[in-house]
Amino acid sequence: MKLLIRILVTTVLVMLIAYLMKGVDIEGFESALIVSIVLGLLNVFVKPVLVLFTLPVTLFTLGLFLLVINAVIILLCDNLVSGFSVDSFWTALLFSIVLSISESIVFKLTESKE
Repeated sequence: MKLLIRILVTTVLVMLIAYLMKGVDIEGFESALIVSIVLGLLNVFVKPVLVLFTLPVTLFTLGLFLLVINAVIILLCDNLVSGFSVDSFWTALLFSIVLSISESIVFKLTESKE
């Protein structure tokens, strides 16, 4: 149940950010839902491999290269989902930063004290 709520929150945030940000287009709720699921899968399966291969660069930049990896994940999602488009690398970078910060805020505010 918790996973379903996280996916729905991410879906709403993706739609909201795409509405507010130039350069990011999403066709509808179904596309945003698919984007949320694909982003989750890419973060589980592809991101650890990218982090492992770029570990020296990530250590040298004190972790800032992880922002580049997040932007690459967004661009990969752009290529996989037909109703989602991002104009450039810099737009993907900004989108990933805004999405990460907004998800952190929402999940921190709605966190249960169990």
